Amino acid sequence: MNQEQTYSWGTRQSIKTLVVKILSLFSSVRLYNIILVAIAQLLAAIFIIAPELRVKDILLDYRLWLIVLASAAAIAGGYIINNFYDREKDLINRPQKTLLEHQLSRHTLWSVYFGMNFLAFVLGMLVSWRAGMFYAAYIFAMWLYSHKLKRVLFLGNLMAALLAITPFFVLFMYYRNFYPVILVHGGFLFLIIGMRELIKDLENLRGDLAQNYRTIPVVLGERRSKQFYTLLTLLTIFPIAVLITYFDIGYMKYYFALIGGALMVCLPLIWSSRRKREYLLIHFILKVIISAGVFSILLIDLPAIIDRIQSFTT
Repeated sequence: MNQEQTYSWGTRQSIKTLVVKILSLFSSVRLYNIILVAIAQLLAAIFIIAPELRVKDILLDYRLWLIVLASAAAIAGGYIINNFYDREKDLINRPQKTLLEHQLSRHTLWSVYFGMNFLAFVLGMLVSWRAGMFYAAYIFAMWLYSHKLKRVLFLGNLMAALLAITPFFVLFMYYRNFYPVILVHGGFLFLIIGMRELIKDLENLRGDLAQNYRTIPVVLGERRSKQFYTLLTLLTIFPIAVLITYFDIGYMKYYFALIGGALMVCLPLIWSSRRKREYLLIHFILKVIISAGVFSILLIDLPAIIDRIQSFTT
């Protein structure tokens, strides 16, 4: 192999290593989830939290974009610290994905973690000192959850669901709007995420047992976990019924009606599930429900949405 061939081979290897490290970073921070939260924040600001403002005024507000970026940075840091503490468990539950995520050195991950947290805090402070303190508390809460609370029975699931919906509270602080419909929407999302966390615990039962995590399936068993999932499903029907019956949510009512039916269909499925791949199917269905819920916000008032989009160009 001559010098030119050696240089070409070395270049290809360097590019390959760089691509693997980038994919590892994207996997570690769950880029898809971060993008979904960012879209959800923007849509919620436009159509739910501040509907009285013009789309143009909202989208041209640089402080809203600072909030979205700060939330993305804080969530990315949260995923990194969670992966760090779950490393041994994840090697058992999802070895291939975990090996990809660990292509980056611990030093690099810690640097990214502190960098993301510092960025979130600074961006929050540029919005207001309250927003800065909000993100500081949010970052601490995610570390505490990953380090301690995740292993605590019931509290781990509760904290996971609360942390997932927390980024939307900073929008309430910023716009100083809080309507009853927002509370009901939040309740629905909280219950769906709680169901997803319980399914994840059922998926990860083997690793949780090995690492002595006190999750609901580990402590109470699969049967009690399925009973608890059934209870959460039945509770979810309440905010769905309230949203359809008492609030003007336009065509979004069809989304909630469809989701109510899907949740009922999942009940026999979870009771018949015995293997990880069956729990993965239910987990996928719940992820689709959450993702579809983000974009279904657009269905609240389609004519008004068209008018407001047109007003953005004028």
